Amino acid sequence: MPTGEVITAQTATPTVAPAAATSSRIATIDWMRGLVMVLMVIDHASMAFDGTHVSHDSAMFADAGTMALPAGAFFTRWITALCAPTFVFLAGTSLALSVERRVAKGAPAWGIDKGILTRGAIIVLLDLTVISFGSGHWNIGVLFAIGLSMICMAALRRLPSWALLVIGIGWMVLGEIVTAMVWHPPGSSSKLAALFMANYASDLLLIKYPLFPWLAIMIVGWVFGRYATNFNVHKRGLSPKAIMVIAGVTGIIVFAVVRYLAGYGDMFLHRADNSWQQWLHVSKYPPSLTYYGLELGILSLALVVLRTIEPRIGVRPNGVFLVFGQTAMFFYLVHRLVFEIPATYFGLRGVGNLATTYIAWALMMVLLYPLCRWYRTFKAAHPQTLLKYF
Repeated sequence: MPTGEVITAQTATPTVAPAAATSSRIATIDWMRGLVMVLMVIDHASMAFDGTHVSHDSAMFADAGTMALPAGAFFTRWITALCAPTFVFLAGTSLALSVERRVAKGAPAWGIDKGILTRGAIIVLLDLTVISFGSGHWNIGVLFAIGLSMICMAALRRLPSWALLVIGIGWMVLGEIVTAMVWHPPGSSSKLAALFMANYASDLLLIKYPLFPWLAIMIVGWVFGRYATNFNVHKRGLSPKAIMVIAGVTGIIVFAVVRYLAGYGDMFLHRADNSWQQWLHVSKYPPSLTYYGLELGILSLALVVLRTIEPRIGVRPNGVFLVFGQTAMFFYLVHRLVFEIPATYFGLRGVGNLATTYIAWALMMVLLYPLCRWYRTFKAAHPQTLLKYF
């Protein structure tokens, strides 16, 4: 979903997509974004059409810790848990790479801020209009979290990296303490608390992506993008790849230790037993420390793998993940509406099963690839229009 321009912090790969010919993009970031876009469609197909869909990964639901977690349905849901943190982290990284480049060229501060604020506001409005229409209720979802976090970064970007890390990692570690002051699950919090740190659900309004937990991820992504830019210039300190290895291993260890202890860090969603489903059934709404550790750990190590193979295999201009990663917002809006409108307005919500999910996913992939290739070319031909935000 993030649509910020991606500027390389290291030497660009010689082969680039036509749509990116005027800027040097890091293929690794586009690949990673494209990969999770593919995974995300599985979850959204399941949300729309699968009557066995598993989505109680929040203590808001009274039975969340004890509900049955069938292996197939749960695994289908779990593999998509990587999507939202990847989008938010890479949105922060991409934004930092772009902004740091403009700062180095002497661009005026207000011009930079205006671009960030405009992009963030448009993304927020998309959730409150297009996505809410498709869902049939007011939706405070991942686009809202990304857009509002971007708006916050217009001011926060002026802080030094150490201060940003204190804020971002500090919330990941201590956010459960603050959340417990305003939310006592099961059940919804107040609407105000849900906007910032908890959850709220009714027939007319759904708030599952509060600001603070997702802003923390964007902040950390921003710091990484800033560090990668500085490393490219000065070549001092650990390489960005080494940073990602350390972050990935640390995240997985934090997840394993905290989940084993089954206490603080689970965001009220503790293990009911030692099954693999219960170990992986961490709170996404709002993110727990175990969720942060597991998903950001996997993301970090995946980026290391992709960055390692990028110079070895090269970049195919029309590779599937590259195309999807470069048209993320368009991809997101199209597939959400194609799934949600018939599910919401034509009575198809939950009419199928797990097989239906994967059939709908496969058909959507066939539809989206040529459509996204066309859109990438069309967008590149109109660089100064509103299309640059999509």
